[in-house]
Amino acid sequence: MARHKKEVMQDEVQQNQILRELYLKELRTQKLYTQYHVNPLRKVHIISRKPMSWHDHLEEPADDRFLNIIHHAAQGPRKKYPETQTESQEIGWNADPLVNPARDDHRLNHYRVHQDITLYKAKMWSLGEDDRHK
Repeated sequence: MARHKKEVMQDEVQQNQILRELYLKELRTQKLYTQYHVNPLRKVHIISRKPMSWHDHLEEPADDRFLNIIHHAAQGPRKKYPETQTESQEIGWNADPLVNPARDDHRLNHYRVHQDITLYKAKMWSLGEDDRHK
């Protein structure tokens, strides 16, 4: 049979001693940091300044190197690189048409041409006549 533990009533002195030991254990494991640094592996989030602060209105010279980097990053890959950098870029890299799309060349462009009777019947069908399949 299972034995039941007797509940021991603790007085205030014993409770205070247990809390004191617990507090001392916590103090042993704590480490006080006095020097802080930025973790180089995490992204730095920029915090915006106050809208009415005086230092926001100071004129600062433009950083040409930074502007060049931003403009270079905003360009498309065909303007940045002379050739593809990945295999997935190879699809559509040379998007120039293989054949000159001359609109007057009837070998490649087949337009819908209506004569008088076909134009009449197309108008009738657009108005709702249902004899298309007769």
